[in-house]
Amino acid sequence: MKSKKILVIGSSNTDMTVKAEKLPLPGETVLGGTFCMGHGGKGANQAIAAKRLGGDVSFACKVGKDSFGTMSIEKYRSENVDISNVMYSDCPSGVALITVDGNAENSIVVASGANADISVEDIRNMAPVIASSSILLMQLEIPLEAVIEAAKTAHEAGVYVVLNPAPAPAQGLPEEIYRYVSLIIPNETELALLTGIRTDSREAVLSAVENLKSKGAKSVIVTLGSKGSLVCDGDTSELIPARKVKAVDTTAAGDTFCGALCVALAEGKPMSDAVGFATAASSLTVTRMGALDSIPCRDEVIGLV
Repeated sequence: MKSKKILVIGSSNTDMTVKAEKLPLPGETVLGGTFCMGHGGKGANQAIAAKRLGGDVSFACKVGKDSFGTMSIEKYRSENVDISNVMYSDCPSGVALITVDGNAENSIVVASGANADISVEDIRNMAPVIASSSILLMQLEIPLEAVIEAAKTAHEAGVYVVLNPAPAPAQGLPEEIYRYVSLIIPNETELALLTGIRTDSREAVLSAVENLKSKGAKSVIVTLGSKGSLVCDGDTSELIPARKVKAVDTTAAGDTFCGALCVALAEGKPMSDAVGFATAASSLTVTRMGALDSIPCRDEVIGLV
């Protein structure tokens, strides 16, 4: 790898979260919740997670020319994330409405706004930045054509491409993208959507992983929640168990995992050690409320591994 620089291309949102005893059914109003507002979006979460956990991170996103966009940029600057590749749109900034129940499960609705305005041309203009990075980390809260263009650009430049396929499209992904991906990190639900294979047993998960590899994915990590992570790197597979903690909010746990993993890989750690570091980081995230507010710092995680 040419450097240890991690480039995250993805979404920037303002999260509005309500915690209540239950998630409302259609047409139902649930009273008694507590409200908080913070910064989020899978791209922002992963960029800040990687930075807090010791990475050299640049974040490329698009925000609106509004107060939400201004507050987001100030937050990223305060976290010492490189924001030189942030873009501006005439669309409103992205917003996510999140409900969290008493079992720490969440339901999220996202108004993409400026995130949906990231174009292939925007990515082409960033080609030198992509090529000069060590690792490119992306998700699917921005237009798919932009993700594919960035992955292709990075792959052709020899950059290690990490894709967290969230939210996974019901119709799956174009097979082209798998040729450019070095590592893909779905959860069980996303893996089922990408492959059309039910993931209700370890054998089924392994079958789905082989399906992704047959399309070109080189390495796959399936996050299994409280069961841990199934790491399929090359011809080997290994289940790395989750840490036992009392979860209060699972928001941003997957994003913390992805950011932490990229930091460890950029530092040259073997895959199994990198997943151990990511597992420890995400285990802290679920013990706290919120998105960015729940992401731990490096010193906290080092004490666990």
